[in-house]
Amino acid sequence: KAAFINFISDEEWKSIEPVSSWFGPSSFLMSSMSALFKLSMWIRHGHGYLTENLGIPVWGSYAVFGLATLFLGMVLGLVSEALGVMVAL
Repeated sequence: KAAFINFISDEEWKSIEPVSSWFGPSSFLMSSMSALFKLSMWIRHGHGYLTENLGIPVWGSYAVFGLATLFLGMVLGLVSEALGVMVAL
């Protein structure tokens, strides 16, 4: 606590360079990182719901999320390929 108070009162904060706009709280990079953390929390809650409320074994929950990941990858791949074909025409 004392070190923080000295940092403020001695104005040591003036010698520190500002954060780059790439790493600012409102930047695209940090917004994306926030979305990933939110997704990880959603996955954690989903895993808890599957294992605790529905009684699915842990390996079953992993299988559900693994299959969902594969399916989502296939869908995104097909959409990306369809968009690529439409742009080429």
